[in-house]
Amino acid sequence: MLDEQAKTTILRTMPHALYICGVKEGDDINGFTASWVMQSSFKPPLVVNCVRNDSRSHAMIKASGVFALTFLELGQKDIAQKFFKPQRLVGSKFEDLEFYLGETGCPILSDSLGYIECNVVGSVEKGDHSVFVGEVIAAGVHREGEILSLASTGWNYGG
Repeated sequence: MLDEQAKTTILRTMPHALYICGVKEGDDINGFTASWVMQSSFKPPLVVNCVRNDSRSHAMIKASGVFALTFLELGQKDIAQKFFKPQRLVGSKFEDLEFYLGETGCPILSDSLGYIECNVVGSVEKGDHSVFVGEVIAAGVHREGEILSLASTGWNYGG
């Protein structure tokens, strides 16, 4: 039998960085704070990005087949927090942040460590999150620094 407390405790020890996942559909853009992200292949360069099934961003990724991940720096907790809120509650999350549109048309934050852009090459839809497999088609480094981690914020997600 599954010990719920043990499951929660141990799953929350898994290290996760925090990213802003920029998405687009037509001329509409959105973004959310992503933490269930990892590299999954060198050749071709692949990453997996887990996205909540009932979110607007999930629908936008499915429709457009692209996403971008902006790598946040330690100390950018306020930006991560802003992107946790649903777009329907806050409107444009990018309105007071400097950003540009990458090769995919997805928004990328200028004030960050860097970014990758991906074309979706596969997905698995199980549970309350879908796993999108993205092939990295563009990348850039804005500056060096330490990545913002979930552990450094004091927040919990998962488990």
